[in-house]
Parts: sequence; C-alpha cells; structure tokens
Amino acid sequence: MDLQLTNKVAIVTGASRGIGRAIAEMLSAEGMRLVLTARSAELLDEVARSCPSQALVFPVDLREPDAPRRLVDFAVAGFGGVDLLVNNAGATKRGDFLQLTEDDWQDGFALKFYGAVRCCRSAWPYLVAAKGAIVNVIGVGGRTGTAEFAIGGSVNAALLNFTKVLADRGIKEGVKINAVNPGAIVTDRLTNRINALSGQLAISTEEAAERMAGKLGVDRFGLPAEIARAVAFLASSASSYCQGAILDVDGGETRTL
Repeated sequence: MDLQLTNKVAIVTGASRGIGRAIAEMLSAEGMRLVLTARSAELLDEVARSCPSQALVFPVDLREPDAPRRLVDFAVAGFGGVDLLVNNAGATKRGDFLQLTEDDWQDGFALKFYGAVRCCRSAWPYLVAAKGAIVNVIGVGGRTGTAEFAIGGSVNAALLNFTKVLADRGIKEGVKINAVNPGAIVTDRLTNRINALSGQLAISTEEAAERMAGKLGVDRFGLPAEIARAVAFLASSASSYCQGAILDVDGGETRTL
C-alpha cells in the first residue's frame, strides 16, 4: 500500500533507540524526510545513517522549556515545514508510590508530557499549513493503573486526554491527531526488567520473560517495528477518517473498554 508519505517532513522525538528508532526507519522507508531528536548525538547519527531518506539530527533535552521551539525552528529551516510530529520521547520511573520522590514525579512529567505539549504547540502553525498530523506514542499503562507504575500511568493518562483535546481542535483546523498505546515491547527497558526479575528469582532470563508475559496475559512481547507500522498508518492518508483514535498495540493486554 502506498501511504503517500514520500517527501513529507516528520519530526520524531526519542528517535535514538528502541521504538523511536524503529519509527524513524519505517517512515524513512516510506520516503519521508526526517528530523530526529534525542539527547545522544552519537546514537542519533547512527540512526540517521541507517535511514534511506534524508535525515537531520537535533540533539537536545526536551525537558528544557525552549527546546521544542528550537527543534521545530530547526526542522523548518532545514526542510521548509513540518507535515508530521511523532511524540515518542519519555521514560518514567517505576516503583512503590511511597518511595517515589517529588523529583521523580517532576521528571516523569517534564519530558513525556510537557515535552509533547510544547512540541505540539510549537509545530501547530506548520501542521495547520500542511494539513498535517500528530501521532503520540503513549502506553497502555494510561488505561489500566498498576501499583508499580504510578508515575507512568498518570503521565500516560494525561497524554491520552491531551490527544483527545488536540483532536477536537484539529477537526476545525485540519490537523489529524491520534495515538498509539504500546504494550510490553522488546526494548532495552523491558530487557532490563527481565534481567532484574531473573536475578531476583534466580531463574533464567527465558523463564523470567515467560513469567512476565504470563502475568500480563499475553503470549509474547511486541517488537518495535510493530509499533512503527501503526505509527506509519496513523500518519498516512490510509487513516484519513481517524481523529482522536487511541490504538492499543499490546497483544491483547488491555481488556477494559
């Protein structure tokens, strides 16, 4: 299927590894020109080299209040506009609610929530001009709360609502806004959790992975490329009637409405 993304311009945040890297490579394979951002210049350069289309890198910490504006200015200077914003950056600390500090909470919202909000605000005029799209990569923890994911669940729930808010505005101004909710995806973070469980229970990593998947009620973990394909669909004309949609890509982990 031709997704009609060739030569369009995408900003991808959190693009240096894992899901973000897979999204960058998928959109590049569809012919999009990319602006990739994360904190590591070295890792971003590596991703850019793996992309078949033109990819510019902008290393920055999106927790800095003016960083999103500088990112968008860089994209416009390099490519003349923005057609797609993929808000993927952000990781939150897991742990016991009573042990999580004020700084942990502030940091959890600073990048994933406020970074996305500021990126949307900075890119909005260009997305309106281009009749473009936003895809927020959020997470199923925003739908179903769990005790060890207090910060992440709260941040994700806020982003789910924010997606609906922007979608309501986007109807009037011609910008398409949707979200993807990944479940347990094979990234460095998941691997670290599996290794920690393996050490804690003195079992093999294979058994630890099986136990973790079983606890989630899924038969396997997802792959970054599976999230990237969902993002490409929501970015494309194939999803032209999707507005404010929340797509769970989680192997059936989410069972609530």
